[in-house]
Amino acid sequence: MTRFLFGRRLWRLLLPILVLSGAAALAAPGAHGPNGEHLDAPVQKAAAGATAPRFEAKSESFELVATLRGDELSMFINRFETGEPVLDARIEVESGGLKAPATFRSELGNYTVAEAAFLKALSAPGEHAIVITILAGADSDLLDGTLKTGAAGADAHGHAPNDGGDHGRRLPLTAWLAIALAAIAGLAWLLRRKKAGARASAVTGAAP
Repeated sequence: MTRFLFGRRLWRLLLPILVLSGAAALAAPGAHGPNGEHLDAPVQKAAAGATAPRFEAKSESFELVATLRGDELSMFINRFETGEPVLDARIEVESGGLKAPATFRSELGNYTVAEAAFLKALSAPGEHAIVITILAGADSDLLDGTLKTGAAGADAHGHAPNDGGDHGRRLPLTAWLAIALAAIAGLAWLLRRKKAGARASAVTGAAP
């Protein structure tokens, strides 16, 4: 009776672990759905959208932070020594033989470049050297930086070159844990059944 109760307690302890381990295995990064889609794709897309390409540049007079989004190159420019925003200055941006003026946006205090050809060139995967000309009153300066965009060498499915795309076939650690626990639970159940049968046979044989 004691062994039977022990087996029931063991099974009750193992069952929630098996359920949680199986759920974790299905939700693990790189897992695929029935049609081969990435189960973690929404998370990847959200992360990608939160990390827009950007660069920083500074000189003795100015400092700036530039961010490339789908429809604009946005720049915030400050005085280097005081951190005071540089407002309503004349800004020109140059990269790869292309030049474009930046427009000051007073409601946000930033400068934007929205020329389609310029943005298309910057959006191409790779590293883009950029030079910014700043004319702010009597002060002028040139700032340069490098904008890195795209994931060079990665295909649309998100695999690195020659990786074979086999990450979905590799079982994560939680899956192996679930298999091991299932095997232990099955073995405990078989032993319990075997001992219960032996006791029943002994009782039957001892009966008058």
